[in-house]
Amino acid sequence: MTAANGAAARGVLRVAIDAPLRSPFDYLAPAGLDPVQVPRGVRVRVPVGQRETVGVVVDHADQPSVSQRALKAVHEVLDATPVLDAGLMQLLHWTADYYHHPLGEVIAAALPKALRDGAPALARLARWRTTAAGALALAQQPARRAPRQQALLALLAGNSAGMSAEAIAQQIERWREPARALLRRAWVERFEVDAFAGPAPSGPAPRHDAPQLTGAQSSAVAQIDATAGRYAAWVLQGATGSGKTEVYLQCAARTLGRGGGVLLLVPEIGLTPQLVQRFRERLNVDIAVLHSGLSDTERLAAWRAARSGQARAVLGTRSAVFAPLPGLGLIVVDEEHDSSYKQHDGGCRYSARDLAVVRAQQNAVPVVLGSATPAFETLHNLSAGRYRALTLPRRQDQAPSPQLALVDLRAHAVHQGLATPVIDAIARHLAASGQVLVFINRRGYAPTLLCTACGWIAPCHACDARLTVHRASGQLRCHHCGAVEALPERCLRCGFTVKPVGQGTERVEETLRERFPGEPLLRLDRDTASRPQQLEAIISRVLSGEARILVGTQMVTKGHHFPGISLVVVLNADQGLFSTDFRAAERLAQTIVQVAGRAGRERNRGEVLIQTEYPDHPLLQSLLSGGYEGFAAVALAERAAARWPPFGRLAVLRASTRSSGGALAFLAAARQLAPATREVRLLGPVAAAMARRAERYHAQLLIESAERGPLHRFIDDWLPQVETLARAQRVRYALDVDPIDIQ
Repeated sequence: MTAANGAAARGVLRVAIDAPLRSPFDYLAPAGLDPVQVPRGVRVRVPVGQRETVGVVVDHADQPSVSQRALKAVHEVLDATPVLDAGLMQLLHWTADYYHHPLGEVIAAALPKALRDGAPALARLARWRTTAAGALALAQQPARRAPRQQALLALLAGNSAGMSAEAIAQQIERWREPARALLRRAWVERFEVDAFAGPAPSGPAPRHDAPQLTGAQSSAVAQIDATAGRYAAWVLQGATGSGKTEVYLQCAARTLGRGGGVLLLVPEIGLTPQLVQRFRERLNVDIAVLHSGLSDTERLAAWRAARSGQARAVLGTRSAVFAPLPGLGLIVVDEEHDSSYKQHDGGCRYSARDLAVVRAQQNAVPVVLGSATPAFETLHNLSAGRYRALTLPRRQDQAPSPQLALVDLRAHAVHQGLATPVIDAIARHLAASGQVLVFINRRGYAPTLLCTACGWIAPCHACDARLTVHRASGQLRCHHCGAVEALPERCLRCGFTVKPVGQGTERVEETLRERFPGEPLLRLDRDTASRPQQLEAIISRVLSGEARILVGTQMVTKGHHFPGISLVVVLNADQGLFSTDFRAAERLAQTIVQVAGRAGRERNRGEVLIQTEYPDHPLLQSLLSGGYEGFAAVALAERAAARWPPFGRLAVLRASTRSSGGALAFLAAARQLAPATREVRLLGPVAAAMARRAERYHAQLLIESAERGPLHRFIDDWLPQVETLARAQRVRYALDVDPIDIQ
């Protein structure tokens, strides 16, 4: 639909485009259409300067915000019905408002790239049928000398709705050549239909192989299901292996049985294959999978399947919170504490967990937040009565909770990062046919390459960071900017011998191979499992018992079930005790509890050894004596005293420049523009903990308030001035509301 120039305006369309601009653009409707005939949520192709782009209609207005002469017309309306329904549009508006981010960029992040480029929202299938001329030709039988053309005409004539290529191929071999001949004579035609245009599939058939629920599981399912059709936020807390996934499955089955859709969020791509397989085995519905590891074509196909109703359930990572699901009836956020739910870099810094709760509120459906170690914000919401608690105790067929113990590194000999009691415990568990997991959240061989003569340390030339030794690949790598250099044999400054200092997964693997040469060993980190297939292969070898020792990073804590592991060793635990980030201790405790949950998953009680130089630290002692709940109580009391979240509200304005002082100068100028208020306090600006990263200098300005309302009103008044200042100084900046780290 093309607009005619000079058409009289009867109102305008407000269109959001993928650009860092706060306000949508005003356009005239295409010729022959009133603006109200173009509904909110449809995509339109519009002119922007000398180019053309795809935007989304977000509103209608009686009067334009610019002069009538400046208005341009929409070139084309791409959708017959909205690609973003009213519920999703409401969520996207809320996201843009709460995180103070341009609506057009928020909408763009919610759509697959192919849709942003103008691809059809509905999948299309090619079909073939006879034309009126072809039917007449068939009756006159002029193709007697071309029997394959005659056979194809006859076949298509008997299927007035048309036939797909697959259906034709089942009847006639090598049919495409005669089809082209008939197409040239206009006796057949090729047309397209929606790939899925029927009613939503029926609910899942009952499955008789579902395991018997425990009393606590049955109670949890019943309570969650009783809130169907209205908002309720449930926190499902249970030890690893207590059966949270089974509760998700049973609640999902009931929701699907009523005709509702189910959205399940997981923190990592690596979890999706296991969960998808388990859900597909139990639920008689198609499941759309959405995560960053998909190609553009795969993401588009999954999005289409969800929007059309073909896929009644969506399983995905962070961005799946925006998945289109007609008739949404239940939202589940697995491992809700995981930091992966927060967008860290680029675009809108949203929390998918928090948006899942907002979406549940807006759609009047229950949301389940599952974790063995709930985030402190979640625990605070529980104590305030905003969320409801559900607890799953350890099952009767499970072993008791693993036994945690601290290994004092000051009192024992240490060999390549492993204390003598740890080495003895590994030998003992291997001799008893157990499997061992050694956890260290640092990949590579060693974090530092040091000259033993002059003290030179291999630096990253783009960051204020040391290069990490990766001996297996013969490289030095920066884990912050991705820089790679060859691993030198001698000091680049004095030519003397260099040596790696510290431990990473590679070095721990090497040490364990030397100590236990006959035991099969695997390493699980981003270097060995960069693709889902590699991850599945490693997990399979651990599950089969082929691998006796597993060395891994944070990846091993992400919900994997390793029933044969009887001993877990935690190395380098102290880094979270003295960090400048106020959430570091919380993450340390969550990591220890999550990795400890890999031990003793079946009948035998597991053992967990934590190496530390600070065995008397109060946080470690509270974790050992009171578990995660005891630790959280102590840590939350400290947070309350300091008025840190969840007892206060934070935002961070981060900036970066090419010049060494540019970011700090920009933030200082931005602070001068801040409106005066007693309800909001500004702290800084200060350089980031790593001031130079990827050849840019980073700094930050902290904004804090006791209440949410004053903080957001302050940002609303202040941010437009900051944006003007940033454009003038050509500074990169980003506002992070509810940050999960202070760098």
